Amino acid sequence: MNLGALLQSFIYLVSSTLLYPTLFLESVLVLCILVFAGSFLAEWLERARLKKVPSQELAQLALSSGIEGVCPHTIQSYLKALGPLLERLDSRTETIIESLLQERISELWKSSDHLRMLIRIGPGVGLIGTLIPMSTGLAALSQGDMSKLSSELVLAFTTTVVGLAIGTSAYFLYWKKRRWIEHDVRRMEFLTEILMENRERRVSGT
Repeated sequence: MNLGALLQSFIYLVSSTLLYPTLFLESVLVLCILVFAGSFLAEWLERARLKKVPSQELAQLALSSGIEGVCPHTIQSYLKALGPLLERLDSRTETIIESLLQERISELWKSSDHLRMLIRIGPGVGLIGTLIPMSTGLAALSQGDMSKLSSELVLAFTTTVVGLAIGTSAYFLYWKKRRWIEHDVRRMEFLTEILMENRERRVSGT
């Protein structure tokens, strides 16, 4: 056996052994997208119940600690962590608050990383799961085994559909979640500025 034939046999063997891991990974990705969809639905229901208020009213509610029912849990959690810092009067408080704000913003964006991965990985896994059965199906066609060819083609097209469905679903969830994050970031920055101005007035008045 020459080197070319040996390499072809090795690559074919590697490709064939990747089929079941690919199918397993695609099944895991389907479960992941279902989990993310459930989390998305819960967050959507939470945000749908929130009362929409203009920025001026939101600022007044923040100063009076009445943001429940107006802001989502991400902003409420941030303001709870911010509260004790606003009571401190030392010179490092502003730096600490800025660090807290950037940390929470970073956490918000990191929460969408898994969806961004699924957008790329889903179609990629689907393509791998398509090409592997196609190769074995073509080999069966050369031997006249039409039943094996048809089963391999069904598997190939099924994995393609599932992979594209994962990527499309992940893209929709990421697009909506990004809109939420951008909205939350703007409100967190706005509320931080309002509360810091109120703190400065209290400090200058003491």
